[in-house]
Formats: sequence, C-alpha cells, structure tokens
Amino acid sequence: MTFHNILTLTGALLLCAAGANASLAKKSKSSTENQSRIIENAHAQMLLQIKAIESDTSKNVLNPVTTKRNRFSTAYCSWADWRSGFFPGSVWYMYELTGDKSLLPLAAKYTEAISRAQTLTSHHDIGFIINCSFGNGRKYVNKEEYEKVLVTAAKSLCTRYRPNAHIIQSWNTSPGSWQASRGWKCPVIIDNMMNLELLFNATEITGDSTFYDVAVNHANTTLNQHFRPDGSCYHVIDYDAETGVVLHRNTGQGYADQSAWSRGQAWAIYGFSMCFRKTGDRRYLDQALKTFEFMKNHRNMPDDLVPYWDMDAPDVPDEPRDASSAAIIASALYDISTFDIDNADSYKDYADKIMKSLSSRKYSARPGTNGRFILKHSTGSIPHNSEIDVPLNYADYYYLEALIRATSKPATNNPRTQ
Repeated sequence: MTFHNILTLTGALLLCAAGANASLAKKSKSSTENQSRIIENAHAQMLLQIKAIESDTSKNVLNPVTTKRNRFSTAYCSWADWRSGFFPGSVWYMYELTGDKSLLPLAAKYTEAISRAQTLTSHHDIGFIINCSFGNGRKYVNKEEYEKVLVTAAKSLCTRYRPNAHIIQSWNTSPGSWQASRGWKCPVIIDNMMNLELLFNATEITGDSTFYDVAVNHANTTLNQHFRPDGSCYHVIDYDAETGVVLHRNTGQGYADQSAWSRGQAWAIYGFSMCFRKTGDRRYLDQALKTFEFMKNHRNMPDDLVPYWDMDAPDVPDEPRDASSAAIIASALYDISTFDIDNADSYKDYADKIMKSLSSRKYSARPGTNGRFILKHSTGSIPHNSEIDVPLNYADYYYLEALIRATSKPATNNPRTQ
C-alpha cells in the first residue's frame, strides 16, 4: 500500500470515527433529554398528589394507594396497611431523581406518620412498610432515629419466624378469614421474599447476625419449596409450622394454583437478586435468573414486555395487564446488571425496553389524570375483584426505583459469583 493510500485510508477511518462519535453523542443527548422528560412528568404528577394531601383539612396524613372504583377520586390507606410505605418511599426517590429540596421535609413527614407500624406483628409486610419509607429516608435525615425504627421493625418481623419450619409466616389464619377458609395452617407467600431486606439491613446496622440468619433460613426454604422445574413459582406454600412439612401449594391472587401469577414471578426475581446482593450466595442469583428467563420466554409475554396479570389467564390477549410486575422486574434487572456476571449488559437492555414501554403514553399518565399516580394499568387481585386495571402506589415506587437504578454506577461492594 502506498503512502498516499495509507493517508487516504487513515482519513476515511478518522471521518468514520468522528461520525460514529457524533452519532453516539447525539444518541446519548437524546436519551438524556428523554429521561429528563420522563422524570419531569413523574415529578409534576407527584407534586399534584402532594398538593391534594397538603390541602386536606383533616389532621391525618393522607397516604394515597390507588383510585376508587369510580376512578374519579383517590383512595388512601392507614399506617397499618401493607402499602403504606410506598408513597413515602416514592417521595424520597423523587428527591433523589430531581434534587427538589422541598420534598425532603414532606418525605420525612409522610414517613414518620407511619412510625407506629414498626411494632406490627400481625402480618409479614412490615418490611414493605418500614424499609421502603424509613429505609430510604435514613440516607437523608434522622439517620440514627430511622435506624432504630428499622431495627424495631426487624424484631417485630422476627416474631413471625417459625424455627421448626425455617420460614416467616406471611398471613394469620384467624377463624372466619379467607385464608382460613382455604384450609391453610401456616401460609407463606412469595411476596415475603421482599421483606427480607429489612432483616439484612438490621444486621448491617446492629452487627447482630440473628436477623441475617432468619432471612437466609427463610430464603433457603423458599428456594427449595416454592419453585417449579421451569423456574416459575407458586404464590402460596402452606406449611406445618411444627414439622416444616408442606401441606398445600396454592395461589391467592393468581388464576390457578399451577399458573404463573405475574407479580409473584416479579417478587421472586427481585427478592432473590436482592438476597444475592446481600449474601453473595450464587444459588439465589441463579433462581432469580431462571425465573426471569421463564417470564422472558413465556409464550404469552406481550411485545411491550408489560405482563398480563397472570401469564396463563384464559382470555389472553384480552386479560388486564399489570404494570407493577413490569416495574418490579425492571428494577431487579437493573440491579442484576451491576453484578460481576456474564452478559450483565443484557439485563440492563431488557430493563430499558420495559421502561420505554412504561414511560410511553399507554402506561404513563399525564399530570392531573389517573388519580395523580404515575403509572396506569396495574392489577391488584382479580380473584378478589380488587384493584383491576388501576394505578397502584407500589407500581410507581418500583418505577421510580428503576429510573434511579438505570443510571446508577455499580457499587463497589456488589458480590462476585461464588
């Protein structure tokens, strides 16, 4: 090759590189601007929600959870409700996304309004309630006081631990309850995996390994009993609390005992990826990935990657969607993408596609509509004829968490595979 030809080729390569860099820069700018618009939309909606709360003349702090059946008004819950921690947690997340300092005192106000929940022992969801609110708030205000609440809540959750069965009982089976009507003795739901983070955090705060041991025992039992060979999970496993023998494998909110209730699969993916992050036990990550692959490859997964409420419901594709499941999966996948594993970027790519759908006008509400919630088209429990095709505050919470995780750098303490 002549010197002239080398110069010509070099120039061409430089022009191509310059063009590629310009294209990447343009794409990056476009992506950043798009994310800014998404955050601005969510911020505007939250400010309207806050305005409605603050304009209420009652002395109680209102805690929005969904819309009422007529969809023209917002439904609120008490501090003892399992969903009560999500809106305070969302306000903390919105501060993290926007830097809007006016949100800090409001997030603290809404968080501290549910502090009584730290002593709840009547159900397992104290992890959802306290970790999503006080757990996020301790990064910004009242660190020592908030950590005391977290530890008290962890102790309360541990009262539900059944040592012979190595599980945390989810629901009580009081006479006359719908749980008792199913014949359950000691039911454990896959949702309970999400509450283990409270226990891991309590050990990190106190150095007391008791909380960690309870969390790991529960995770191990769930790993052994809750899953089918294809990677999908049951919703409810009923145990004999004294012997640990499995009495029933059922569903409470899915279409059928053997079907794939989508939010249950999402809880499993998120819960076990979190357990891997906290312990480094590769079995947990393997299960999270197996359940994700099951959902990803399911014959009924829609093109927009927002699951039907149950992937095996009989009227697909006319069944209601569940945006909350999509948001939970996206958040988990962003977390997984930061781990030191093969093909980590592929999980981020899939999460990006989910978030593109959720941020579209099909699922993301215009400010002032949708009861002032961010996401549309979630489903609570069709078997209970409850919260069907409505906004849900936990869909918003995990959507905001996913937005934060989408741009987060890998943490230096992320576990390596064992």
